[in-house]
Amino acid sequence: MSQKFIGAHVSAAGGVENAPLNAHNIGASAFALFTKSQRQWAAKPLTEKSIDLFKERCAKFGFAPEQILPHDSYLINLGHPEVEALEKSRNAFIDEIERCRQLGLDRLNFHPGSHLRTLSEEACITRIAESINIALDRTEGVIAVIENTAGQGSNLGWKFEQIAAMIEQVSDKSRVGVCIDTCHTFAAGYDLRTKEACEQTFAEFERIVGFQYLKGMHLNDSKGAFGSKKDRHHSLGAGEIGWECFRYIMQDNRFDGVPMVLETIDDTLWPDEIQTLHRLAAEAR
Repeated sequence: MSQKFIGAHVSAAGGVENAPLNAHNIGASAFALFTKSQRQWAAKPLTEKSIDLFKERCAKFGFAPEQILPHDSYLINLGHPEVEALEKSRNAFIDEIERCRQLGLDRLNFHPGSHLRTLSEEACITRIAESINIALDRTEGVIAVIENTAGQGSNLGWKFEQIAAMIEQVSDKSRVGVCIDTCHTFAAGYDLRTKEACEQTFAEFERIVGFQYLKGMHLNDSKGAFGSKKDRHHSLGAGEIGWECFRYIMQDNRFDGVPMVLETIDDTLWPDEIQTLHRLAAEAR
């Protein structure tokens, strides 16, 4: 039987221990969270109490590490052209990995970085890979999961080739992975609107990156048009992608066993979206 872990990026307000509870309350079998405020550099260390309660609730509600996709701070830029800002980003990233390890989690999702129109694409990719290598050297047990981007501004990681080039330069391949965001994929110019389009796009992903690196998914429809390079999420079926893509993913076993997380814009729809996705998955059996 195929195993689809489906949930949403839930709030950890009031403490990380509230995230598994919030996920359980929407009928999720997966979830994403920030282990600290995503818009601040520094954060208080996690307390023993929070850590214990988080683990206790994950066990209680049946969330194993492979069903959880923590996300790092949006401020971090592992490809930053300036030394001081790069150092700050690298230290913050290491701290985020440590927080995941404390919580017993095995992966950390992050946006690769931006060249800020200062570095060449190639130099920035090398810098991002160096940042990952430094972080992996100083930590253990947590996989660095690169999220594909929409290609907005000077963000890298919107082309599969860019992600493949980053992975190629990471020394420990067992600790690097990829999170595919459907909205970002579509906005970056990979079509997902039909079954044929999905087949083509994911065949390209397999050829260039490889499904062995898939460690998470963000399931989002797109407000922006195909190839618009705009990172604007929409509720499933309400945007430019449509339901066909999500049916395809739910019925393809290459997407089994990884946390699939909604970041759609109306959280009141999450329970319904989760149920609909499970129904689509069941149709394939």
